[in-house]
Amino acid sequence: MSPIVPDWPAPPRVKSLMTTREGGVSDAPWASLNLGDHVGDDPVHVAANRARLRQQLPAEPVWLKQVHSARVVELGCESNPEADASFTRKAGQVCAVLTADCLPVLFCDRAGSVVAAAHAGWRGLAEGVLEATVAAMQVPPGDVLAWMGAAIGPQTFEVGDEVRRAFVERHPEAVATFVPQPTPGKWLADIYQLARIRLAGIGVQSVYGGGRCTFTEADRFYSYRRDGVTGRMAALVWLT
Repeated sequence: MSPIVPDWPAPPRVKSLMTTREGGVSDAPWASLNLGDHVGDDPVHVAANRARLRQQLPAEPVWLKQVHSARVVELGCESNPEADASFTRKAGQVCAVLTADCLPVLFCDRAGSVVAAAHAGWRGLAEGVLEATVAAMQVPPGDVLAWMGAAIGPQTFEVGDEVRRAFVERHPEAVATFVPQPTPGKWLADIYQLARIRLAGIGVQSVYGGGRCTFTEADRFYSYRRDGVTGRMAALVWLT
C-alpha cells in the first residue's frame, strides 16, 4: 500500500488516510488495491485488499451503502447503513467512504472530539451532504477542519446545465467555478472549489487538500469517468 496522508493540522488523536490504486492483488481493470465489493471484482481479491488496509487501522471500517444522498449516520447506530457520510465520537471506530472521481471529504474538530467522512459526488454536494455532516458533528463550524481527498479535476470534470444550475441558484458565486465548453450546455466544473463554497457558506473556513485529479493520474487513482469498469479507493478517519 502507498496511501496518501492528509496534509491537515488535525489534533494528535485524529488519524486519517486515503488509499490509492496501488499495492493490492486485484487484476485489471480493477488493478490493484480495489476496495469496492460492488464493482464486479473477484470477492476474494476485494477481501484480500481490505485485509491489507485493515493492517493500517484500529478496526474494520464501517462501509456505507452510498447512494449519492445527503444522509449522515452515527457509527454503531445502524447495521449496513445506507448513507453518504458517517461520524463518530468513539475511539477506534473508523469512518470510511469509497470513491473513484467523487470527492471524499474528511472532518474533525480542533479538540479531537469527533470525526466524520463524507462522499460528495455532485448530487450529494448539491443536496448538502457536507452541510449535513458538519451539522451532525454538533460543534461550532469555526472549530471544524476539513480535508478534501483526490477527485476528478477541474480540467476534466465535464457537466451539463442542470449541474451548473443546482449550484449557482443557491450560491451565485459558484458561477466562477464553471467554464463553458464548445458544446452548448456543457461546462467544466471545479468540484474542489464548489465544496469550499458550500463549506464557507456554513462557516467552515479551515479547508485543506484538493488539487489532485483522479481522471488524469491513471497510475495512481481509479476513475469511473475514465474507465467505466474500475475499482474504488477509500478515505478514512478515526480517533485514537
